[in-house]
Amino acid sequence: MRNILVLQGDGIGPEITNEAVKVMKAAAKAYNFELNFDYGLIGAKAIYGQGKPLPEETIQKAEKSDAILLGAVGVPELDGEKDPDRRPEMGLLGIRKAMQLYCNIRPVKTYNAIKHLSPLKEKVVAGTDFVIFRELTGGIYFGEKGRTDSGQTAFDDCRYSVSEIRRIAKLAYEEAMRRNKKLLLADKANVLETSRLWRETVTEMNKEYPEVTLEYQFIDNAAMQIILNPSQFSVIVTENMFGDILSDEASVITGSLGMLPSASYGEKTALFEPSHGSYPQAAGQNTANPVATILSAAMLLQYIGYADAAKIVEDAVTAALESGVTTSDINTGNPVGTTDVGDFIAKYVTENAKVTV
Repeated sequence: MRNILVLQGDGIGPEITNEAVKVMKAAAKAYNFELNFDYGLIGAKAIYGQGKPLPEETIQKAEKSDAILLGAVGVPELDGEKDPDRRPEMGLLGIRKAMQLYCNIRPVKTYNAIKHLSPLKEKVVAGTDFVIFRELTGGIYFGEKGRTDSGQTAFDDCRYSVSEIRRIAKLAYEEAMRRNKKLLLADKANVLETSRLWRETVTEMNKEYPEVTLEYQFIDNAAMQIILNPSQFSVIVTENMFGDILSDEASVITGSLGMLPSASYGEKTALFEPSHGSYPQAAGQNTANPVATILSAAMLLQYIGYADAAKIVEDAVTAALESGVTTSDINTGNPVGTTDVGDFIAKYVTENAKVTV
């Protein structure tokens, strides 16, 4: 029995997480394992219900869970709030901090059925399938920062330790071993001392993974190559700010934000969520694309040890796209509803699961 905490959040969050849970239940039944789902409050719904964006009860539930599935947070009426207890996004930042989630994982994949939606030429994006491992708790975002007394000079300190680098590089190497044994380190080792430490550490670790071909690109070149030839990449590992920039840049390749899953790993648990926001304008209309959340659920199944179940969910998503069972962000001509997409994917999982004894 694995315990899954579902944080539906705001806007379209409840709708898209409902479909992901539906699909996970179908996968669990098909592959003969048990999932126990619990629910907690986060974001605006938590503010309205309990006065703050991340109640202590939610943290306690998260600490007992094997994995966390998150919808999205945010509502227009709380945009611009200065009080941290009235800002929904503080719930997301708070759960990341409470669970010490140090590694963000962002898959980037194009699908033949919708590659025409990419802003890049189809021949450029064809075959793209890579994943970015971004360090999430260190670097310039978390270093000492400030201004001089005159206010005319500002500074942001960037620091990394070998232990911080090793723990995320280990995850990236393991993913490279599962894929095609290629790993790219994106850094700025020609200028930055922290990047030189990253390069030294990741290179030294290559001795532990001799089958993996380790390559390097400076961050400016890597950003350019993602646009010129994204299919060359398999696994990219990088520091916090560089990973933030690369993952946002890469997010447009697929053609729809509704296709982008993500995961954040910690020492004890992991959180899985779509890369898009809460889109409150579409809440309750059964039009939101649940695929990013369903693919996040597939990553969750992989994380808790059910690789076959994760793979069939991914296959079901591909089948839905090829069959045109898609929402209006992808299919403007004959779209279906959020629940229809979830129903199709769950049914595909049920009918096509291949259980090995």
